[in-house]
Amino acid sequence: MATSCLAVTPEIAIAAADQASQATDAPTATPTDDATPAPRHTGGALLAKHRTPKPKVEKPVKAAKVPAAAAAAQAPAPVASAPDDTPAPVAAAPVRTVGRAAPTPVHVTPKPGSRAARIAGTSGRVPASGRTGQTVPIALDGPAPVAPSAPPAEGDQPVKSITIDGAQRLEADTILSYIRMHVGDRYTQASADQVLKDLFATELFSDVRLRNDGGAVVIEVKENPVVNRIILEGNKRLKDDKILPEIKLAARQIFTRSKVRADVTRIIELYKREGRFAASVEPKMVLLDQNRVDIVFEISEGPKSKVQQINIIGAHQFSVTQLRAEMVTKQARSFRVFSSGTSYDPDRLAFDQQKLRQFYLTQGYADFRVVSAVAELTPDKKDFIVTYVVEEGKRYHFGDVKVESQLRDFNGEALAKKLSIKKGEWYNAKAVEDTVDQLTETVGSFGYAFADVRPDFQRSKDKLTMSVTFRIAEAPRVYVERIDVNGNTLTEDKVVRREFRLSEGDAFNSYQIKRSSNRIKSLGYFQEKFAIEQKPGTTPDRVALEANLEEKPTGQLQLSAGYSSLESFIFQASIQQNNFRGRGETIGTTLNYSAYSKAVQLNFTEPYVSDKNVSLGVDVYRRDTSSFNFYDSNRNTTYRQNTTGFQVRAGVPLTEFSSLIGRYTLNYDQVTLDQATYYINGQCSVYLAGQYLCDAIGNRTSSILGASYVYDTLDNRLHPTKGTTFILGGDIAGLGGSVKYARATINAAHYVNVGHGFIFSLRGEAGAIHALENNATNAFEDPVRLTDRFFLGEPQIRGFDIRGVGPRVLRKFYTNYNPTNGNGGTLGTDQNTFVNDALGGKYYYLGHAELEIPLGSGARELGLRPSIFMDAGAVWGVTAPATVGTTILYTDAVTGKSTTNPSASNGTPNAIAQKFEEDFVGDSPRPRISIGVGVNWNSPFGPFRIDIAKALTFVNGDTRKTFSFNVGTQF
Repeated sequence: MATSCLAVTPEIAIAAADQASQATDAPTATPTDDATPAPRHTGGALLAKHRTPKPKVEKPVKAAKVPAAAAAAQAPAPVASAPDDTPAPVAAAPVRTVGRAAPTPVHVTPKPGSRAARIAGTSGRVPASGRTGQTVPIALDGPAPVAPSAPPAEGDQPVKSITIDGAQRLEADTILSYIRMHVGDRYTQASADQVLKDLFATELFSDVRLRNDGGAVVIEVKENPVVNRIILEGNKRLKDDKILPEIKLAARQIFTRSKVRADVTRIIELYKREGRFAASVEPKMVLLDQNRVDIVFEISEGPKSKVQQINIIGAHQFSVTQLRAEMVTKQARSFRVFSSGTSYDPDRLAFDQQKLRQFYLTQGYADFRVVSAVAELTPDKKDFIVTYVVEEGKRYHFGDVKVESQLRDFNGEALAKKLSIKKGEWYNAKAVEDTVDQLTETVGSFGYAFADVRPDFQRSKDKLTMSVTFRIAEAPRVYVERIDVNGNTLTEDKVVRREFRLSEGDAFNSYQIKRSSNRIKSLGYFQEKFAIEQKPGTTPDRVALEANLEEKPTGQLQLSAGYSSLESFIFQASIQQNNFRGRGETIGTTLNYSAYSKAVQLNFTEPYVSDKNVSLGVDVYRRDTSSFNFYDSNRNTTYRQNTTGFQVRAGVPLTEFSSLIGRYTLNYDQVTLDQATYYINGQCSVYLAGQYLCDAIGNRTSSILGASYVYDTLDNRLHPTKGTTFILGGDIAGLGGSVKYARATINAAHYVNVGHGFIFSLRGEAGAIHALENNATNAFEDPVRLTDRFFLGEPQIRGFDIRGVGPRVLRKFYTNYNPTNGNGGTLGTDQNTFVNDALGGKYYYLGHAELEIPLGSGARELGLRPSIFMDAGAVWGVTAPATVGTTILYTDAVTGKSTTNPSASNGTPNAIAQKFEEDFVGDSPRPRISIGVGVNWNSPFGPFRIDIAKALTFVNGDTRKTFSFNVGTQF
């Protein structure tokens, strides 16, 4: 089992690399501590430096970190350190020298290509000189920094003077302020030792020596170098800007080994937080001139430590797999390659203990506890094995459930009858919390903003029951003193304030507060994590409401692309600003383009006209649509429909959740065919174009008056999690214009939060259209024109192509027929070679059932929302058009145009151009059903949707499509 201590074991000895090659190659001596200065006389006492034995050089070892067991952690072992190795001083009578000599440097070659090598002036080659530009490993685990003891003092002399020698940056008076020896004091062994201890304790000096010449005390010091800069090497996962602010050493500071040790520990701790427990740090310094050094931290990051196994001992009522599913930490498996929950994190393991306890408390095990949690690091330091020891205890039922209220407006017994928890049910701590929230919201809706609801538990271990009494303490009725709107830099205050369901001076109502919060979130102007905060007012019966907003981009640039067997390449772009000028206005434009259709639309909406609760909007649009068919496997345009028009709409609220919207639409439609291609003798040919297209030709004006009733209780219009919406609409065309019909539509949706983050939704819609007059020119023409009918397909029903469901005419072509007389041949079966023209229908219905699946916290932060769905729908009810059956078309030998005549006007036989067969299919109310999976991703580029669907039921003629996607961006 891994221990919890952090072992830092870099090199013991200080090793010096050779200096960078200089302009001259004259040999230089390697400095050691064996040089003895010539003796000199000072007052009869001979002074000389004692010899210091060379320290033993050991093999360097990199700093490493051993992670702790999560629950059985031990305190880290203390690491002794000293600025240098301190051998015991040796006295040579009559010489009296007190001091500490630096250890002997040992040459070390830096890594080739490293920054340390470049600073040293080499690329891995040992330079000739060893005085400057040397790379020196920094020893961190030497003996404790204890100054050497002075040899016995001869006599008892007074201190006549104290002289500082060797100081470069520090003033002599500053150094003297650090010591306790003063002129006039008696020079003793203890006082000499104390001077050394005091100066070494400052960590300003690498070496200190003390000489006494008849009372003239000389203190020789060697100052620690100044840090020139800090260099990090090998750090790829953590960049410099993440590490440098966390360490103590910085440029122009005095170098000390204790700071280096602390920085090594801190760097390793940063990597520990990233889950890299095998990380190691090797500190080095590069010696520069003027007693300066560059500090280099060579970092080996190591692999990210994963949780290999999670063991749970003592669990009998639930399987280990079920309990693991409740945890945030997951076992590292290949299918979790993108999951962040497999990394080892002590904080996350502590949270998992709470998750286990919460799970058992919701299942009735009130005595459950985690006895221990141990994390063991594998020998290769790559993975952890986590083991939990638990005690489940006995399972409890709810006993008596009561409510005691000190508020005169509420009766405890009446409230208790309406609670969701009942006597005899399994104890559930989550149900108790929900009941507290329910009671708090209930009393809050009557103006008690700061009502205190506390559950009081009475446990019976003999009967295994848990009785709960909810006590509602007395509280004053509260009124709204003020409403503050903060954080809106672009959006005007009135845009937010008009969504509040409370005004200043109103009685506090928690339900209206929640409703106000949902309305503000539904605007889509602010971040989703928003809630109205309640703060005490100036008096106990006053409350201040604060809307602390965080604005987000409200402009949208939507881009979508796809490929359809009907329309080939499809591209759609829209740009819209939902909070134009910060007034809540919406303005935008939409562009659709494909090989056979083009459209552009401009729209503007003012939600509050003259600050009144009345909305007004207008749309102006132009739509050009071109259909196509095949000649010899080539696509050719058939009819063109050009629609130019506008719509004006206005809305007024009826209640808090319902509103009425009226609209007026004026359209001018032009449906044309290329006469050179589809006309014979100046008339539209049913053989060339089809009867259904010939019937659609003409110019028409539609004057449409409509209205819709809207009921909406969704908690969020953008991403609803609960609530209902219902829309009933009707349109009448005929108040002017040449088109007369009545149309009715209905839409409904219901969202349910089924718990644990799952959101289930049911959505449905249906419609019908009826002609108010019959202008059909023949029995095969439907009185409702082609462009006014309902169409169904992508994106309404997934698994099918655009307009891929419903009545249609299929023109299938023959191959391998006799080229002379057209006899025989094989009828084609490849749908991509058919002329597939959707006719739409007068009736339709469509339903969706979808379950949104929650992911982990990391996926939620990325905005990923996967779902599974089932769609069902149909469109039908159109007069069967005339079809020509099996037909042979010829190419006129004189005009070169298509004709049904086998001979040209000059009697020359015409060549056969094509042989085809027309069928009317798909006019059935039978439901088309598809199932699939989809993912919504709120990507950095904007909303992105992918759907993969399979059609389970379909009828002849329906065109299916498996994959579709939609991508956009925000600004």
